[in-house]
Amino acid sequence: QVQLVESGGGLVQSGGSLRLACVASGFTLDNFYIGWFRQAPGKVRKGIACIRSSDGRPYYVEEVKGRFAISMDNARKAAYLQIDNVTPDDTGVYYCATLAECLPAPSGYYYHGEDHWGQGTQVTVSS
Repeated sequence: QVQLVESGGGLVQSGGSLRLACVASGFTLDNFYIGWFRQAPGKVRKGIACIRSSDGRPYYVEEVKGRFAISMDNARKAAYLQIDNVTPDDTGVYYCATLAECLPAPSGYYYHGEDHWGQGTQVTVSS
């Protein structure tokens, strides 16, 4: 049974940094994609970053480029999301999910095939 567990959320002041982690267990695929999603208060969940396990190729939506960095530890089947210079707009619940594929798109990237989801980790940014 595949499980994804996120961690690293919390309360942080504007301008600070966070590193979120997503650890997968029960996952047998060697080549896969993991995406990070954010659900801001009162808004729909939105994909913000994706990474390809085979070569670490990252994908980002335009609004997070430059402040967010996604990375992966294949040996641990873990994906990380570094968030720097946080703002109150970064507040929300952050989820990770396994994806079938991510591809470049004008908005940053397109993804499909969401499969397994984590329970989410809350990030709250104070001004």
